[in-house]
Amino acid sequence: MALTFDEARHRYTLDGEKIPGVTTIIGKGLPKPGLPYWAANTVAQYAVDHPGASYDELRRSPWAERDRAAVRGTEVHAYAEQVLHGDEVDVPAILAPYVQGAVDLMDELGVEPIHTEVQLASRAHWYAGTADLFARVGGELVLWDWKTSKSIHGSYFAQLGAYAAADFLLVDGEEIPVPHVDRIAAVHLTTEGAFLYQGPPVEDAWLAFSHIKAVADRITTIDSWSKK
Repeated sequence: MALTFDEARHRYTLDGEKIPGVTTIIGKGLPKPGLPYWAANTVAQYAVDHPGASYDELRRSPWAERDRAAVRGTEVHAYAEQVLHGDEVDVPAILAPYVQGAVDLMDELGVEPIHTEVQLASRAHWYAGTADLFARVGGELVLWDWKTSKSIHGSYFAQLGAYAAADFLLVDGEEIPVPHVDRIAAVHLTTEGAFLYQGPPVEDAWLAFSHIKAVADRITTIDSWSKK
């Protein structure tokens, strides 16, 4: 049975069973000490910008900000993918700097796309995800991840390590082996341009993810102990 993805619920299914996404696993298994500070700062900023805000508006403001950032990232990814395929795109002014930065970087490096926005999974280790870009760059196969977040985090490379170690890609409804990845990289898309962050060796990134997944799996087990 094929790998499927429910975009509305952001849920993957493989062989008829729910399978966790890579980002979900990392979110569960890797502590984020800065998250409470980000949430508090977001609420404080919202309160300053909206003096008459209700309790519910303030309470929901961090998740509203998160969702806005996710939508922006998704749109930028979509435009970048179209550009990679040589399509002409009419980019909204607010997103134009991000997309232009991506185009300039790809032109500078001579990026040759192989797979874009491709779903993948591992039956052996039981996870799934969607990779932004497999591309040929300077004779090497590089796995890229576009990021529109405020900064680049080390966990992004653990995510790429998992993608590189997956069993298969889903291409035109068919499962094909994941190609050998020489390098992983995160591309930070900002209003000032695109900046390439080279990742660690693929083996190191995969090892990091495997440790994170082991913690996430153990947390799931521990949580189950309190259920009747």
